[in-house]
Amino acid sequence: MKSGGAIHDDRLLFELLTLEGAQSGLSWATILQKRAGYLKAFDNFDVRKMARYSGAKKEKLLQNPDIVRNKLKANAAVENAKCFLAIQKEYGSFDACIWSFVGGKPVHNRWKKMSGVPASTPEAEIMSKDLKKRGFKFVGPTTCYAYMQAVGMVNDHLVSCFRHAEVEA
Repeated sequence: MKSGGAIHDDRLLFELLTLEGAQSGLSWATILQKRAGYLKAFDNFDVRKMARYSGAKKEKLLQNPDIVRNKLKANAAVENAKCFLAIQKEYGSFDACIWSFVGGKPVHNRWKKMSGVPASTPEAEIMSKDLKKRGFKFVGPTTCYAYMQAVGMVNDHLVSCFRHAEVEA
């Protein structure tokens, strides 16, 4: 998976939403190093399985050194799976819902310096409020904006970066 390309696969969209939430307050490098552990611990991010996790399964997650062992984050992943399924039922796919925050098309910014890239935007704030209203956890505006960047909803590669033109095309 290349950074910043548009992603429309619901399983991968859920994986990245979960990983962005896990990253909250930590370095992205930490989460990337634990990605394989997350895939295994969370049944390859199968939302249907995750939504049915028992209390015993959630406790087992907290003993797993291959993921971030934070009770709030582990519980959020399970609860978010339930919310994700509700959105799929309502919209037909999570993709249809989440991409609606940018009108279905990526936003192509033209930043020249990293100092110009915002930590959040009005769209990310609207997404955050909507997801929170639906019961999602660890989806603040900064997390939502990082998610929008990760799934290609926003192209924030600097114009000097070779990926900017690739993603824009």
